[in-house]
Amino acid sequence: MDFALSDEEIMIRDAARRIAAERLAPAAEQLDRGEGREALVANLGLLAENGFAALNVKAEYGGSEAGTVAFALAIEELGHACASTAVSTSVTNMVGEVIQAVGSPAQKSAYLPRLADGTYKAGSFCLTESGAGSDPARMKTRARRQGNGWRLDGEKLYISSAEYAGLFVVWAVTDPEARAGKGISCFLVEAGTPGLVIGKAEKKMGQHGSPTNVVHLDDCRIPAENIMGAENDGFRVAVAELAGGRIGVAALSLGIARAAMDAAKAYVKERKQFGQAIAEMQGPQWMIADREVDLEASRLLILNAAARKDRGEPFAKEASMAKLFASEAAHRCTDTAIQLFGGAGYCADYPVERYARDARITRIYEGTSEIQRLIIARETLKAVA
Repeated sequence: MDFALSDEEIMIRDAARRIAAERLAPAAEQLDRGEGREALVANLGLLAENGFAALNVKAEYGGSEAGTVAFALAIEELGHACASTAVSTSVTNMVGEVIQAVGSPAQKSAYLPRLADGTYKAGSFCLTESGAGSDPARMKTRARRQGNGWRLDGEKLYISSAEYAGLFVVWAVTDPEARAGKGISCFLVEAGTPGLVIGKAEKKMGQHGSPTNVVHLDDCRIPAENIMGAENDGFRVAVAELAGGRIGVAALSLGIARAAMDAAKAYVKERKQFGQAIAEMQGPQWMIADREVDLEASRLLILNAAARKDRGEPFAKEASMAKLFASEAAHRCTDTAIQLFGGAGYCADYPVERYARDARITRIYEGTSEIQRLIIARETLKAVA
């Protein structure tokens, strides 16, 4: 098996690494304090200018057409510098991919170029509700035909980038009589549409730079042509796109984990105890060795899932495996980094406590670790005769 990256993938990874180091990393601490939103939005614009807002969108719609492996490499590099910027970029790419997958030619032409070039600062994925998180098929948001269009009513929770997103992909029930998951449709709603109201921002444990909001749909009226894909077929679309999104979360997790261990490895080579550097002691060496295995295993699982997607092969199980392992590895890596820093790691003077807070949500969003285990088991048992 050839694990070598293509020249284009290396170029994209290196460009992401450069932008992350020059622009994202210097802003990360300020964003963690809840400040510097202008810098975040500016950096999202810069990423769009460099092709990172639509990495797997076709060139005819303004995308980079670089593929999923390139997407995973880029999100890892962005996550290494700033998890908040990386998650916004990842979700925007998800929005672009779902439009490309099931949108009409008119929808693709109208919306994809504006995502790709940064006209829309971000895209938002509106699926989760208070009673429909791990079980989105139970959503209550309704879409009713109203004259020559649709009327949306409901409430979506934990919507990333909602405060500055230019475009929302919204799932709503169109046939309440259908069994769960079979009467749901998918809609495109632009920011500023009357009835689309961005609610309060959540006070979160981490990823403070990435706003997470309630999105209210109160008599929100959109044209008939804003339904995306076939009516009542939206849940299938959501499930397919969540699988791709899990590759992004896995890559983000790896970026955070790598940042934590990079900081820890540098610290233990400088910090001395008992007359020697901590790095010379067997205990810390074994801790670092275990985490290095976590990083490499995460990377291989992510690249395998991404490569399968690029080849057009089934990848849902592999994406769940990558997301499960990488997100839990990020927990282990950030926890180990704090331990290696000792008391200093618990203080905000060093970034490792931020990495631990930023990493925690990766085991929850885009499907909890428990949901990933269900998917992996289901797909594994399906293959048994």
